[in-house]
Amino acid sequence: MGSLSGKGCDVAVLHGWRAARVTPLGELHTPPRMTAVLVRLTVQVVLVWSLWRGLYADTGTTAGLDRDQAVTYAVLAVLASRLRDLDNQYAGRDTVLQHMHFGTIVYWYLRPMPPQRYYALRALGGQLYGLAWALAGYAVCLAAGVVEPPKSVSVAGVFVLSMLLGQWVLYYILLVLDQLCFWTVRNTAAMLILLFAQNLLSGVYAPLWFFPDWFVTMSALLPFQATLSVPLSLYVGRIPLSDAVFELSVQAFWVVVLALFTRLLWRRAARRVISQGG
Repeated sequence: MGSLSGKGCDVAVLHGWRAARVTPLGELHTPPRMTAVLVRLTVQVVLVWSLWRGLYADTGTTAGLDRDQAVTYAVLAVLASRLRDLDNQYAGRDTVLQHMHFGTIVYWYLRPMPPQRYYALRALGGQLYGLAWALAGYAVCLAAGVVEPPKSVSVAGVFVLSMLLGQWVLYYILLVLDQLCFWTVRNTAAMLILLFAQNLLSGVYAPLWFFPDWFVTMSALLPFQATLSVPLSLYVGRIPLSDAVFELSVQAFWVVVLALFTRLLWRRAARRVISQGG
């Protein structure tokens, strides 16, 4: 009995590894896609670097950020976009939207692996692939002096932890949007709205301190800023280390709340999937 259970565990791990590596392998076997990513990322970094240096040409400090801090924040935001800007899954017709449209979502519930685990593993593989791009870009920008290094080892450690929690929050936000397909079949309009709100309220377009006080207060009540604004603000020093525990606690709070909510939605979604013919 023990050997059978151990063998079943090994099979589950093997299937999990295969699911996680689909996105990286799909990208590595399509060199033109990788070339396009490299060109786009390079152009984005150069443009953002030029823009923020130009904005700070005649000023010293604005909204609590000097030029180097603002440039570092903006460039890191571009690099972090690689952790969420992957279309390999869509090209492979393996998104929830596509499966709902073609009626193949039922196969997610007929596999030995639960659909929520498969979804999580696919997302993990995609984020790890995006992380490789982000780390490579960060190393180049750091060596070229485009971004500043962290002020201390403590800042670097807090930043990494905060970034991990932020990606976790983002995963659940995108999961909620995909789960919406079980009730609406299509979520294209909701996706466009959410992506805009996510980029705006998480500080992708600009640090939140450049916005009015009412906007900052509103964004603090939503989970979006926990995905990117908090980690990058800790990195550049806009949020001091003395406030790090509170900010990390807020991020962890959103992880727990969204995890429970999406778990409930998975259960309700399973009731809406009907398999006919066996």
